[in-house]
Amino acid sequence: MRSIFEDGFEQNILAVLSWRDRRSEIQKELLRQFPQKTLIATKLNIPGPIKNNARINQLFEDGYAFLKKSIMIIADKPVKEIRLRLRTGSESFLVVDTAPKLIKEAAVKFEDNYPSGRLFDADVLNSEISSAKALSRSDVKIKPRTCLVCERPAKECSRSRKHSVAELQKKVSEIYWKKFGQSEGNDYGTIGSSKIKGS
Repeated sequence: MRSIFEDGFEQNILAVLSWRDRRSEIQKELLRQFPQKTLIATKLNIPGPIKNNARINQLFEDGYAFLKKSIMIIADKPVKEIRLRLRTGSESFLVVDTAPKLIKEAAVKFEDNYPSGRLFDADVLNSEISSAKALSRSDVKIKPRTCLVCERPAKECSRSRKHSVAELQKKVSEIYWKKFGQSEGNDYGTIGSSKIKGS
């Protein structure tokens, strides 16, 4: 099976941490602008230094389109939407006027049941909950998510680093090929600097 991590721009820990801080700033600003609304911050959990390329972005765009469609069934039109395609990963910030617990339930259903859903983090935030802490699965009485590889609690495996980067990347590649079904020889090409923003 061909890996989907053969191309892309490697990201070091400083780039990832810098964008994490910036993501937090964006979330806080959106919650400040829309204090009575619910924010869904969506990104992929991608192992290793390659965080984005054509195929990884394809996974994000496909999954996010499905998640947004699911949310729009229970919400009115988006109050605000920001979509970013960065070297540190593709992300979206969606503000809706719907109770956060209803949105969290929809997000968890997506994460647990959509073919690529287990690669996603769809964090649900509301200024009445916290500007820094997303609504958790336990807050809506839903069991913790399981590991991508072994079905144990995901946090357990993450803390202990039970699985290698290569093992996790292989699983991500399997999910990609199973979802899209293109020939493994089909080349989407490299995402160049003209198509993807620096982090």
